[in-house]
Amino acid sequence: MCRNIVPLNNLEPAATDEECHDAALQFVRKIAGTTKPSRANQEVFDRAVAEIAESTRRLLDELVTPAPPKNRAEEAAKRQARSAERYEAIRVFQQEKRAARAAS
Repeated sequence: MCRNIVPLNNLEPAATDEECHDAALQFVRKIAGTTKPSRANQEVFDRAVAEIAESTRRLLDELVTPAPPKNRAEEAAKRQARSAERYEAIRVFQQEKRAARAAS
């Protein structure tokens, strides 16, 4: 799934409607294969985003868990660390690839 969609359940403070909309927008963009629909598809695209945002809000409101709420700042720091690790691995790989090409 798209890396831009972050878990919204069990956060303190709770997920906002804007976050639900943003997640729905990313989901629809991924499914549609475009970040900006044509004018002919704009209405369908917007309707899909609204419906998914509404479903997301309903899902988050109805989910129950015995786990304590997660701290937003801590979760963001974990995501940033994973991202930095991933990009460092890519950088090292590309550097090794360049070195191998230069050696041959």
